[in-house]
This record gives sequence, C-alpha cells and structure tokens, in this order.
Amino acid sequence: MKYVYISLKISLAIFLIYGGFNHFNKPEFYNGFIPDFLPKLTVNYISGIIEILLGIGLFIKGYQKKSAYGIFLMMLVFMPIHIWDAFKEIPAIGSKTAAYIRIAVQFLFIGWAWVIYKKENF
Repeated sequence: MKYVYISLKISLAIFLIYGGFNHFNKPEFYNGFIPDFLPKLTVNYISGIIEILLGIGLFIKGYQKKSAYGIFLMMLVFMPIHIWDAFKEIPAIGSKTAAYIRIAVQFLFIGWAWVIYKKENF
C-alpha cells in the first residue's frame, strides 16, 4: 500500500509540474477558462507558477503536506471555472462532453490531493 501511495504522490506532482509548464508553453489553451475581466496572460502565468511550485513541493520533505493542501485548495478554486466552462455554448475545453469529464476529473484531483494531505506525517 505504501508504494501505491508514493506512486500517487509522484504522479500528481509530475502532472502538476507538466501542467504548470504548459501554461507557459501553450498559454492560448487556457484563455477560454479565464474570465474576460481578468488579465489573461498574467492569471495564466501565475497559475502556472503556482502549479509548478506545488508539484515540486510534493517532492520536498517538510513541504509535502503543505503542498498537498495547496493543491487541494487550488483545485477547489478551479472547480467553478470548469463548471462555468461546461455551461458555455462552446466550452473552452472543446466539447460539452469533454467539459463534463473535466468536472469529474477535477473532483478526482480534489480527492487525490486531500488523501495525500491526510496521509502526510508533517
């Protein structure tokens, strides 16, 4: 069971780091998720930096629990964005089906981060 937990933690960290770098590599992909009243590029880059830092934090002893809690909070903050996207006529993610799947995946990330947070010792 310990190895499953470690694998889940490493997988989440890699996913976040990769996703964070994607904010810099393909910033236009995220434009549709960011409300028009916000500065899109700034919000995109800040969220990318946060994702990268939280992902790296899952690898650093003493920061793993804090990082997991940060990921949990970040995914909660992102949830309304994905729900909003699903109700748009043409979702940023591509299709209504993909938008609904993304909401389910968001719940998965929230639970995933919470499990890591609860299992960490410090």
